[in-house]
Amino acid sequence: MTHFRFSVFLAYCLVFVSANLAAQSLKPVTLDDIWGRTAGVFSQRTVQGVNWMKAGGQYTTQTDGRIIQYSITTGLPTDTLFDQRTAKVTGSGQTVVMDGYALSADERKLLITTAEEPIYRRSSRAEFYVYDLATGQLKALSSNGKQQYATFSPDGKRVAFVRDNNLFVSDLLTAKETQLTTDGKRNAIINGAADWVYEEEFSMARAFEWSPDSRRVAWIRFDETRVPEYNMQTWGKLYPADYRYKYPKAGEANSTVSVLIADISTGKKVLAQTGSETDIYLPRIGWTPAVGTGQSLLSVRKLNRLQNRMDLLHVNAATGQSVTVLTETSPTYVDLEFTDDLTYLTDGKGFIWTSERDGFKHVYRYDMTGKLIRQITKGAFEVSNLLGVDEKTQTAYYLSTEDSPLERQLYSIKLDGSGKRKLTDKPGTYTVNFSPDFQYFLTYHTAVNQPQTVALRQTTDNRELRVLETNNALRQRLAGYAIAPKQFMTVPIPSGETLNGWMIRPMDFDSTKRYPMLMFVYGGPGSQQVLNSWDSRDFFWYQTLVQRGYIIACVDNRGTGSRGNAFRTSTYAQLGKLETQDQIAAAQYLKTLPWVDPTRVGIWGWSYGGYMSALCMTLGADVFKAGISVAPVTNWRFYDSIYTERYLKRPQENAGGYDDNSPVTHASKLKGKFLLIHGTGDDNVHFQNSVEFEDALIKANKQFRSFYYPNRNHGIYGGNTRLHLYQMMTDFVVENL
Repeated sequence: MTHFRFSVFLAYCLVFVSANLAAQSLKPVTLDDIWGRTAGVFSQRTVQGVNWMKAGGQYTTQTDGRIIQYSITTGLPTDTLFDQRTAKVTGSGQTVVMDGYALSADERKLLITTAEEPIYRRSSRAEFYVYDLATGQLKALSSNGKQQYATFSPDGKRVAFVRDNNLFVSDLLTAKETQLTTDGKRNAIINGAADWVYEEEFSMARAFEWSPDSRRVAWIRFDETRVPEYNMQTWGKLYPADYRYKYPKAGEANSTVSVLIADISTGKKVLAQTGSETDIYLPRIGWTPAVGTGQSLLSVRKLNRLQNRMDLLHVNAATGQSVTVLTETSPTYVDLEFTDDLTYLTDGKGFIWTSERDGFKHVYRYDMTGKLIRQITKGAFEVSNLLGVDEKTQTAYYLSTEDSPLERQLYSIKLDGSGKRKLTDKPGTYTVNFSPDFQYFLTYHTAVNQPQTVALRQTTDNRELRVLETNNALRQRLAGYAIAPKQFMTVPIPSGETLNGWMIRPMDFDSTKRYPMLMFVYGGPGSQQVLNSWDSRDFFWYQTLVQRGYIIACVDNRGTGSRGNAFRTSTYAQLGKLETQDQIAAAQYLKTLPWVDPTRVGIWGWSYGGYMSALCMTLGADVFKAGISVAPVTNWRFYDSIYTERYLKRPQENAGGYDDNSPVTHASKLKGKFLLIHGTGDDNVHFQNSVEFEDALIKANKQFRSFYYPNRNHGIYGGNTRLHLYQMMTDFVVENL
């Protein structure tokens, strides 16, 4: 039986036309449609900014500068809570342009974000305004400069925020601004906001949390003093400017982190006791519920430097004393993502924790001392997200790969492990947003050949109440274009395993002809490119190539996600080795297909995929005719400590793991046509990576093309940048493959 199996999950409906329809009657996809003058043709609509309200069966959304309140049951608007066109700043009469909003817990006030200024991937500073829903007054949170991460206290009486690396609390009744810290200093001390590497690798920006009783604020303090600085030049003026920031590369000093707790009324500060070892990570803090007259505990998660041990600490907020209630260990690494669904039960008797200790990510129940009560979910599948726990019905809701690693379906299960139910019914990928009382939930559904549909469902009988977004306009537009669908496949490799992949073939595909093939790769640990979901990233660029007679293919190598711990961690301590072997094996297998031209196979990728493309073009030089590497890591010694050491250990302990599979090491093996692209303002994967690889290629007397984008970051965008980039890549593929 052949391993090459195509699985088409859904009929093409209005989105796609059958391949035997005359292609000339349909419009071709152009780069202008994607990145140029007509950009937005293929954009899908969604329902964003949903904020469930506690009472009255209402929710709010942000639309066209307004915050509109809707009835859950009827779907009809019941009120406009804020309109940026008519709301005036008290005392000045000016209006503000809303970037985002948050409701206070008592639903009496809004925190309006405006003039937002991005910093890095998840961080920004902005002006915040407080809008009183009863009086209609709109007031600036602070007049002393832009703020970061402004957050209401649970009682809605105060707002905490960060400015200039210090933590502040503003009393909304008196307008008094209290500065909780004074030692904040750029490139030295940060209070309440994450440093660069925590933001990038632990997916966090705000690093403070209010206690449930609004009496205290806990925050993480980052001492960056010993972290080496990275210097980027920014271009455009007569003399380039230097931009310096703290970036710990693999093996270098990290920030020294600590957790402090302040009593807002007294100003007293307490240091949380997290142990004598200082070379650690403290990636999460939170609070346990306050039950009865008892006080909340501060919950702190601690990782050792090698990230193969995680401790869950409970800290007495009054004294700072801590106790370790749970420990996770691994022979490879404990990934924070797999334990990031920590949920404390409001009865104060325990918590729900996710772990992959049995080989797959599953849900576990513990009491407050860390004693295991039971494993709730079991099986050879991943719980991708724990969405919440309804304590009234003793039910947990989660997204799962149980149907297929390519799917994300919604399930419910009782906390005693009984009564598991599948709540979604269409093949594809779901994300879900539950109301706080778990009476309703929104489903955001896509499939490989279907854009997003957003629907509201009632939890008790799983009944669909209303469809909020169909994207029918997009479906109708797509029906007028020559769109070739993705088709799934499995690919065998010499290890005996099979890899998941997808392929796009020309609409007028003829099995008696031979076609050139461009492979796309990402391939990093825990990632997944082969998924039954709508792809808006590069799918339409691929259409422009398919129209020119190219086949596009993608294969998820070993080390990628959704197939269990053993599959994902097989690349531990040797990043690039098995992944490259798998991409080479996949290319060699696909070359055996009678309609693939074995002399015209290329590969491209971005970031980790750029690293993989560079390795495939050197270690797989006889397999790939041409390759494009965008913003690649070229030696893991140049990348950050948290990500790199998680998968490779430190270079001091595993030098071979860093150098043996570095493209710089193998530059002399390059044979095919190669294009190397990078932004000089890349704060994530530094331009240094491409400079070092170029230097190695020059020393090896290897000809190649390179292109740099001045001041562009890792995403390489802004203005005409993406149009320019994709036109260049298109031209390179057409000329060389």
